[in-house]
Amino acid sequence: MTIAAGMIALGENFRDMATGAHVLDALDRQFAVFGGTHFLATGLPLPGRPIDQLIVRMNWGDRVGFQLNTDDPVLHRAIGAHRPFEWVDARLDGSNRESPLLSGLESGPATRIIAVPICSFLPYQAVVIAGGARLVIDECSLTVVDYVCVEAFRRLFALGVIRRERPGDLSLRERRVVELSASGKTAGEIAGILEISQRTVHAHLQNACEKLRARNKTHTVVETLRYGQISV
Repeated sequence: MTIAAGMIALGENFRDMATGAHVLDALDRQFAVFGGTHFLATGLPLPGRPIDQLIVRMNWGDRVGFQLNTDDPVLHRAIGAHRPFEWVDARLDGSNRESPLLSGLESGPATRIIAVPICSFLPYQAVVIAGGARLVIDECSLTVVDYVCVEAFRRLFALGVIRRERPGDLSLRERRVVELSASGKTAGEIAGILEISQRTVHAHLQNACEKLRARNKTHTVVETLRYGQISV
């Protein structure tokens, strides 16, 4: 059996696994096949929210005192991403922010991070990350890894290991107001559609703006889309 065929079989076998630990152990082992020595599966927080309670599994080596930094650029890139990506440079995003996740790895000729965003269960967002000094995954295998990670999280949801709600999520009404605003509706039009006052419309937009730490209405719409709170 090829590695790809084995991964597809694993994705199908998740539905028979009885505990979240079994699912995560199997996923961790799969990345080890490609040379991964470090593993992380976590939900992605909304702006200004802690990540600790969203961590599903973290095995980032034996580095003493390592803590997952919510501002890690690898996590920031995963927000709103729809495809797996590699991270081999501490400043890959063009900023001066180094990635503690990458710097926490043992250095080697092929040291890299593979990140697989999980965006099939909006408004929940997550990412599975593997790292290692000899981690290598070809494009074909990476596509299958993407499928396997989604199926793993599907099973974790079914087992009740994780929930789709995140601290700071927009309310259903806030999402609807921003969604209508994104479609070009004015506050007056939104008020008529939802049968609420324009003042209430502005209050919902302001609440959404504050939760997402946006600068204005346009930025609120952009961030609401990026953080999976609405889709258009």
